[in-house]
Amino acid sequence: MIRAFFAALVLMFAAPAWADDSMPPAPWAYRQLPDPAQEAKAKALMETLRCLVCQSQSIADSDASIAGDMRSQVRERIAAGEDPEAIRAWLIQRYGDYVSYEPRVSAATWPLFAAPLLLVALAAFLLRKRFTGGQENEA
Repeated sequence: MIRAFFAALVLMFAAPAWADDSMPPAPWAYRQLPDPAQEAKAKALMETLRCLVCQSQSIADSDASIAGDMRSQVRERIAAGEDPEAIRAWLIQRYGDYVSYEPRVSAATWPLFAAPLLLVALAAFLLRKRFTGGQENEA
């Protein structure tokens, strides 16, 4: 009984790994588009999109299966004549802002853009006060 439980437990955790390896790659994951201009557009867009598994690589550089699927989607949509920015917007809608290396300013992200400016302003204020405060005491 205990052996059966542990065997089921092992199979339960091993099944997702086997399922991922058994899927064939997406059609355009590792093939370039026949039109060099379209492939250049696709490559430029792919270099600005983050792999959701690797996180430190673009989908152009990643070997993860999801990156291959995303490359294929980008190439298919470019070949269909879709604008790269429309493809980026679709991927952001599907996967979230994190997928893009070029984040948008929105209600959720504006503090990330404002915080460095506020810290620089605070540092300038404190340094100015410190340097001018010391001169006033000497006079």
